Amino acid sequence: MRNQRWAITLCLGLGVCLSGGAMAQTPAQAPHALQGRIWDTRTEQFISEPLLYQRAAAARYVLLGEKHDSEAHHARQLDVLRGMAALGAQPALAMEQLDAEHQDALSRAQSAGQTDADALADAGQLNRKGWRWPMYKDLIAFAAQRQWPLRAANLSRAEARKIALGEVTPALHAATSAQLEALENDVVQGHCGHRPESARLAGIVAAQRARDARMAQVLDAVAGPVVLIAGAGHVRSDRAVPRYLAAPDQALAIAMVETEVGKAKPDEYDRAGFDVLWFTEPGEVRPDPCATPLPGLAAPAAKPLVPSTPSPNPKP
Repeated sequence: MRNQRWAITLCLGLGVCLSGGAMAQTPAQAPHALQGRIWDTRTEQFISEPLLYQRAAAARYVLLGEKHDSEAHHARQLDVLRGMAALGAQPALAMEQLDAEHQDALSRAQSAGQTDADALADAGQLNRKGWRWPMYKDLIAFAAQRQWPLRAANLSRAEARKIALGEVTPALHAATSAQLEALENDVVQGHCGHRPESARLAGIVAAQRARDARMAQVLDAVAGPVVLIAGAGHVRSDRAVPRYLAAPDQALAIAMVETEVGKAKPDEYDRAGFDVLWFTEPGEVRPDPCATPLPGLAAPAAKPLVPSTPSPNPKP
């Protein structure tokens, strides 16, 4: 999550685009019925942490979807890394939070024996303010201390902006009308219900798809197993990173999901595109990004598109 308004406009990590409205759980409240439980969307059964770690250790790609500002989500991601390591897995760790243009500097730092997370974040030019450092420090430290290769996975902000503005047309796999409609709906919801004019909407969708394609390219460039840390919207197989992978059937997409009051069953949450849902406590009280008008969107809100699937992170 960089500048919040920019994140909304370009949907940088759909897991946090419109995360306002989630309420923090108070100590007096009993834990949610789903909190801490892991749901396998294919077998429609709860599974144990050891079983999840076994599946992750055997996968070619492990995609860990998050809300960027959730401490609980980062903690569960670290649990997955620990569980994989305990089983002997030695994956590379790819991160949306690092732009691919800084990979050479990051690799040089690791080749020189650097294991300090702060120094590696500097080498990869991680935007500390935008990504709320030190939220990702433990993940980087865990991988670096085990000499797992770190991979900067994201398209740069400058590249994404050029695509969004129509200055560059990326080469992308064909998308179905349903996939494009769902991506457009993500943008509309990310614009607080406003529908940008058609050219701008197409550009934003193209930028989002280009980010997914770049992340997939980075994952495929790793010879062995690789774990991706990214917003939940990026890891869903129905329209994001897995679509661009060379072997999508070898991917395990795990979404960290904040529990919600009044939703006590897994089927009340979006499951489309995810293999596993790991339910966590709600995060901090977040400001509503739609409380004030977005720049350049003074026109009345357009009628929201009908989503082909619900959003992976319910909007306020």
